[in-house]
Amino acid sequence: MVGLVAGLGLGIAAALALGSFLVGVSPADPVTVAAVIVTILGSALAASALPAWRAARVDPLIALKCE
Repeated sequence: MVGLVAGLGLGIAAALALGSFLVGVSPADPVTVAAVIVTILGSALAASALPAWRAARVDPLIALKCE
Protein backbone atom coordinates (compact mmCIF):
# COMPACT_ATOMS: atom_id res chain seq x y z
CA MET A 1 0.00 0.00 0.00
CA VAL A 2 2.90 2.35 0.68
CA GLY A 3 4.24 1.72 -2.81
CA LEU A 4 0.79 2.31 -4.25
CA VAL A 5 0.46 5.67 -2.52
CA ALA A 6 3.99 6.71 -3.52
CA GLY A 7 3.42 5.57 -7.08
CA LEU A 8 0.13 7.42 -7.22
CA GLY A 9 1.81 10.66 -6.15
CA LEU A 10 4.69 10.22 -8.56
CA GLY A 11 2.31 9.24 -11.34
CA ILE A 12 0.22 12.36 -10.91
CA ALA A 13 3.37 14.48 -10.80
CA ALA A 14 4.63 12.86 -14.01
CA ALA A 15 1.22 13.32 -15.64
CA LEU A 16 1.25 17.01 -14.79
CA ALA A 17 4.75 17.35 -16.19
CA LEU A 18 3.81 15.51 -19.38
CA GLY A 19 0.31 17.00 -19.63
CA SER A 20 0.81 18.26 -23.16
CA PHE A 21 1.15 14.67 -24.40
CA LEU A 22 -2.18 13.58 -22.90
CA VAL A 23 -5.02 13.80 -25.39
CA GLY A 24 -8.57 13.71 -24.08
CA VAL A 25 -7.60 12.92 -20.48
CA SER A 26 -6.81 15.35 -17.69
CA PRO A 27 -3.60 14.63 -15.72
CA ALA A 28 -5.46 13.88 -12.48
CA ASP A 29 -8.62 12.25 -13.90
CA PRO A 30 -10.02 10.27 -10.95
CA VAL A 31 -11.61 7.60 -13.15
CA THR A 32 -8.33 6.90 -14.94
CA VAL A 33 -6.35 6.88 -11.69
CA ALA A 34 -8.88 4.49 -10.12
CA ALA A 35 -8.73 2.22 -13.17
CA VAL A 36 -4.94 2.07 -12.96
CA ILE A 37 -5.05 1.28 -9.24
CA VAL A 38 -7.58 -1.51 -9.77
CA THR A 39 -5.50 -2.91 -12.65
CA ILE A 40 -2.29 -2.93 -10.59
CA LEU A 41 -3.97 -4.51 -7.56
CA GLY A 42 -5.70 -7.09 -9.76
CA SER A 43 -2.48 -8.09 -11.47
CA ALA A 44 -0.68 -8.37 -8.11
CA LEU A 45 -3.48 -10.58 -6.78
CA ALA A 46 -3.41 -12.75 -9.90
CA ALA A 47 0.37 -13.11 -9.73
CA SER A 48 0.35 -14.17 -6.08
CA ALA A 49 -2.76 -16.37 -6.03
CA LEU A 50 -1.26 -19.55 -7.51
CA PRO A 51 1.91 -19.59 -5.35
CA ALA A 52 -0.18 -18.88 -2.23
CA TRP A 53 -2.61 -21.66 -3.12
CA ARG A 54 0.25 -24.12 -3.66
CA ALA A 55 1.90 -23.13 -0.37
CA ALA A 56 -1.37 -23.55 1.52
CA ARG A 57 -1.72 -27.13 0.25
CA VAL A 58 1.66 -28.26 1.67
CA ASP A 59 1.54 -30.07 4.99
CA PRO A 60 3.75 -28.12 7.45
CA LEU A 61 5.20 -31.30 9.03
CA ILE A 62 6.34 -32.61 5.64
CA ALA A 63 7.86 -29.25 4.76
CA LEU A 64 9.77 -29.13 8.05
CA LYS A 65 11.06 -32.71 7.67
CA CYS A 66 12.61 -31.84 4.30
CA GLU A 67 14.85 -29.28 5.95
